[in-house]
Parts: sequence; C-alpha cells; structure tokens
Amino acid sequence: MKTYLKPLLAAGAALVAVSPIVATPVSAQIVKGIGVVSLPAVVANSNAYKTAETQRPVTYKAQIDQAEARRLAISNQLQPLVTKYNNDQRANPNNASLAQQAAAIQQISQAGQNEIQQLVAPVALSRAYVTEQIEDKLDAAVQNAARKKNIQLILDPSSGAVLYADAAYNITQDVLNELNTLLPSAQLVPPQGWVPREVRQQQAAAAAAQGAAPAAPTQNPPATTGR
Repeated sequence: MKTYLKPLLAAGAALVAVSPIVATPVSAQIVKGIGVVSLPAVVANSNAYKTAETQRPVTYKAQIDQAEARRLAISNQLQPLVTKYNNDQRANPNNASLAQQAAAIQQISQAGQNEIQQLVAPVALSRAYVTEQIEDKLDAAVQNAARKKNIQLILDPSSGAVLYADAAYNITQDVLNELNTLLPSAQLVPPQGWVPREVRQQQAAAAAAQGAAPAAPTQNPPATTGR
C-alpha cells in the first residue's frame, strides 16, 4: 500500500495548486471493486494541510518579513548595477568591464538568494513536517476508505496510469474523510533537530555504507627472534 505514496511525493511541490474536490453524478453501471483516488488532492484538501497553510504565515511572520525585507534590499542594491550594465552595453558592447560587471551582479544575486533561502528555511521545514505527518496517515486512510466501499483495486490518475475514469470510481472524497478523521490537525513547528524523511533516509544509507565498509587491515608487529 505504501506504493500509493509515490505519486504524492512526485507532486508535492504542486499541492497548493490542486483544485478543490468536486462531486459529480454517479453512473448507473460501474465495475465494483475498483476505485480512483487523487492523493495530491487529498493532501491539499485535508484539514491538517489547509489549517497549517493558514497558521504558518502567522507563526513564521518574523522569518517571512525578514526575508522579504532582505529581498527588497538586494533588489535595491542590484538595480543601479543592472542599469549601469545595460547603459554601458548599449554604449559600447565591446567594453571589457562588462564581463566584470555581469560577474558582480551574478555574485550579489546568488549570494542574496542563498541568504533568503536560509531565512525562510524554517518555513520550508515546517511545510515538509506537516506534509510528512499527513503522508504517515495517508496509507491508513486509503485502506479504510477501500474497506468501507469494498474496493480491491485503487488507481491514482496523477501517476499517469489512468486516462479516464467515471466519477463513480472516484473515492478521493472518501479517502479525504478518512484522513481528516485520522489526522484532524498537524503540528506546525518541527521538533528541534528534525529533518525530512528523504534526509533521514540518506543519513541512514550513509551510516549503513560506513558500517559495511571493511576495516583497514592491521599490520602485525614484526616477530622477534631470541638469540
């Protein structure tokens, strides 16, 4: 059942763009035992996710405001440099200093982006923490919905495996209801030292690789002979 999470992880960055779930009429004839569910839509429409998206700008207002202020300051710093570069380029495209100007602009811009990313890192970490809490309950939500509707096969259109499915097969709302029951809300602020699942897996793999590496052979001390 964990394989159902793969399409969700691939579409995690677009969760907020998923449109609300819309109920459509049910057809008279369907094949029982088959269901279709959009996992990204379930997550984006879950109470836990929507509540966290509302709370996050308030909880992390200081970091967001600081990042926005720094972005504006960097933009103001770059503006005259870009203006001078454009003017010099129009006046003399072969000016040797153009390359130096472009390099300086690029360096300031890249350093600014890195700085802003550091400022909003807690915000990104919070979103990853909330999403992981939802993912941890998503598998159980799918199984609960499948049992209640007597479904043995579930397809996810976001994986590209389904070209068309009648509305009668859509159990996205059912899975959403189960998820909201299992996880009414999520913790917004990660505990100290928490890292996303992908990072933990990478760390575990690195630790396993180090543990499996053969130890360096030890040299025996030279034998001594008595006289």
